[in-house]
Amino acid sequence: MKVLGLETSCDETGLAVFDSELIDTDNQGLLGQVLYSQIELHALYGGVVPELASRDHIRKLVPLLNELLEQCDITKDDIDAIAYTKGPGLIGALMTGALFGRSLAYGLDIPAIGIHHMEGHLLAPLMSANSPDFPFVSLLVSGGHTQLIAAKGIGQYEILGESIDDAAGECFDKAAKMLGLEYPGGPNIAKLAQTGKVDAYALPRPMLHRGLDFSFSGMKTAVHNLIKDTNGSESDPQVRADIAASFQQAMVDTLVKKSIKALKQVDMNRLVIAGGVSANTHLRETLEIELAKVNATVHYAPPALCTDNGAMIAYAGYQRLQAGQSDDLAVTCVPRWPMTELPALLPML
Repeated sequence: MKVLGLETSCDETGLAVFDSELIDTDNQGLLGQVLYSQIELHALYGGVVPELASRDHIRKLVPLLNELLEQCDITKDDIDAIAYTKGPGLIGALMTGALFGRSLAYGLDIPAIGIHHMEGHLLAPLMSANSPDFPFVSLLVSGGHTQLIAAKGIGQYEILGESIDDAAGECFDKAAKMLGLEYPGGPNIAKLAQTGKVDAYALPRPMLHRGLDFSFSGMKTAVHNLIKDTNGSESDPQVRADIAASFQQAMVDTLVKKSIKALKQVDMNRLVIAGGVSANTHLRETLEIELAKVNATVHYAPPALCTDNGAMIAYAGYQRLQAGQSDDLAVTCVPRWPMTELPALLPML
């Protein structure tokens, strides 16, 4: 089965083809993928402008599909099904991909299915060579979400904790903006932090001893006050690097310690980390070191599958399509969509 995946939930237009006949190969089922990022479009505004994002998806979908088909050496008639992101995300951006995917599926007389964006992220590490088995705890950290989830199987999710205000990715973006760095903030904070001292400044580890929920709004305020007190956004480059390193360390400490606490709470020894922030090298290295101390392992997707992409949607779509699920002709997108509402599937063989 060849499944075309479409991801348009925010500021990336991602398309990919997952081929079930390639699951046991080096490609782990991924026949090909293309990705267009709108970073340059939104950088001028310091963040994503929803209307501009929607319009850009419309411009890019057809050219990217043609590029993908050429890359995979197939035609539209070789596609067996289409999976598109149904939610959560920006409603206008979601609708562009959903309407495009549903219409194309109707024209080709093949099934289509709407996929939960965060389930796509959660399942993306299963496309790696060292894929984890269920059950596991998943730390989902992206621009708009920070969640700890106990996953017993596909669709069998229990929310252990989540952000009650800003997500980790949002906090990285806002801290970067305060430091005068370009959007997106995460990669630029990490780059600046390489020359800074992680213990130069004392920043809070929010809600570290209060359950498994996250709160990063106070971190944003703490960074703002620190920059104001040190003139860190204008003066000595080393001061700015030290602020970036101290901030990154505080964020990493919070995510790592909460993850370990979640593993102990549900008595599991596998952690899966996914989402754009999971590409942070310092976070990965710290997780590997700290989880080894408690006899646990960490798994993550290849770097190309950490940010929003069509491959994760195609793979999640394949899992649900082969279980007999598909959507009718009505196109419904959901800006907010709890993962606990997803129907459960049997664990994969």
